[in-house]
Amino acid sequence: MLVPSGTFARSYDGVDYLDRNYPATVSDFYLDKYEITVGRFRAFVHAGMGTQASPPGDGTGAHPKIPGSGWSSAWDAKLPPNTAALKKALSCIVHQSWTDTAGSNENKPINCLDWYTAFAFCAWDGGRLATEAEWNYAASGGSEHRYYPWSKPATSTTIDDSHAVYCGGTCSLQDVGSKSPKGDGKWGQSDLGGNAWEWTLDWDPVQYPMPCHDCAAVTAGSYRAFRSGSNDDLAPTLRSATRHVYYPEHRGNIGARCARTP
Repeated sequence: MLVPSGTFARSYDGVDYLDRNYPATVSDFYLDKYEITVGRFRAFVHAGMGTQASPPGDGTGAHPKIPGSGWSSAWDAKLPPNTAALKKALSCIVHQSWTDTAGSNENKPINCLDWYTAFAFCAWDGGRLATEAEWNYAASGGSEHRYYPWSKPATSTTIDDSHAVYCGGTCSLQDVGSKSPKGDGKWGQSDLGGNAWEWTLDWDPVQYPMPCHDCAAVTAGSYRAFRSGSNDDLAPTLRSATRHVYYPEHRGNIGARCARTP
């Protein structure tokens, strides 16, 4: 779904986050309506992808306006050695969504993805990981700076089980889009708050890159940034301005959604 270009203040919501010192401009981009589902990921696994034997090609999955944002062959060794190892890695938490055979979870978001596997999937799917600025822009409704992705007016702090999959409702993963349209963002994306965390392209910088026009932190660091909150989080974590970082090798209640360049 198209997210039109614009300028906004990163991690600002007019209520809890009031620092407007990090503006960013993003060009038009597409952002998938849904998080990557178990069923979509199963096709990736069945194709033998996401392993050291079949890594992404060097430079694939890049943002065309950001040098150094594509896959690096130096990361090949970060992928599981083979499909059997990948399947085993997808069983990382008590409530992982992956099952070795297709079942009732096919429309739930895939979790237990490390950053490298998430990147590899989006590259294989003809897309890429969104930059943190792009992801934040979509969740914030651009210059509206929405408190939650669905907030109308933008400063509304209203949240309940009809808006998001989080631990204020069932506390369990649900099918993607199950809170649509009430919980959708400005441009129609579902689950930008809750269900599963979502990896972004960026390393965690000391501070946001400035100036920022289609920017991303691509210089190697220790942590990668992820957004959205999950089914296992309380309401404050689902705010559009909230960001978290962790080791890119981490597998937890984290998935992704893919971005695409027009």
